[in-house]
Amino acid sequence: RLAERLKQERKRAGANKPILKGKTLGMVFMKPSLRTRVSFEMAMKHLGGDAFYLSPAEVGLGVRESAADVARVLGRYVDGIMARVFKHADLETMAQYSPVPVINGLSDYDHPAQILADLFTLYERWGEDFKGRQLVFVGDGYNVANGLLFGAAKVGLNVTVSTPEAYAPNKEVMGKAMEFAEESGALVRWIPEPQRALAQADVVYTDVWTSMGQEAENEMRRKAFRDYQLNAALLAHAKPDALVMHCLPAHRGEEITDEVTDGPASIVFDQAENRMHAQKAILAWLLG
Repeated sequence: RLAERLKQERKRAGANKPILKGKTLGMVFMKPSLRTRVSFEMAMKHLGGDAFYLSPAEVGLGVRESAADVARVLGRYVDGIMARVFKHADLETMAQYSPVPVINGLSDYDHPAQILADLFTLYERWGEDFKGRQLVFVGDGYNVANGLLFGAAKVGLNVTVSTPEAYAPNKEVMGKAMEFAEESGALVRWIPEPQRALAQADVVYTDVWTSMGQEAENEMRRKAFRDYQLNAALLAHAKPDALVMHCLPAHRGEEITDEVTDGPASIVFDQAENRMHAQKAILAWLLG
């Protein structure tokens, strides 16, 4: 609701109220990103605050300096920290030692900033009642799939993950998602066959098959996921009005085809835009 209010405020008035004037966000990047960097920077700027980028070479998280010390020092300079890291444990350590809020900009475990934007994008179309709707993720059961399991289950959206068995979400992730689902009434499933998984899907989501840090596995992953490409033939197994989502960047021709990415079912670029609005809501909630 806060993301919606801030989005509409800027649309109507041409600007947001400077509710974060005088506030600063330090952004620690161990992995590069177009959307994460620009959406957080613009979100802070639109709300009257400032954000600055710290590159992997400048910080050397866990190599040049420990995650705990980075958090202790940076937290004395800024009002909030956003970190995009490889190891989720680094984020947990930063949160433990930082005197200011630490936002997960992505880790090898989860991508909650992306998932909030995704849920907001669906909220704009469906309203608040997600019950009875079905989201199906097809591809690698990695951080984005984990985040979708957690986020969808929390809001009562049925969620199915379809991956080869070797790439399925781990038992801890599935267990936590099922705990959330018990509270919300959602259904959480893993179905390895993508065609069967897509039956009755209201939205179909995919992501790259090889994430940053997994490049050595690229050829092996291409073979493992070749039947999981989101193309017109696979999409035909979903509902006729099913939506298509991808967190980007897309490796077109691998996990998704041009026809689907640019087709009438795609809301991929709405998701990308909504990263900024969801980020505004996170920042306003934490720092406002």
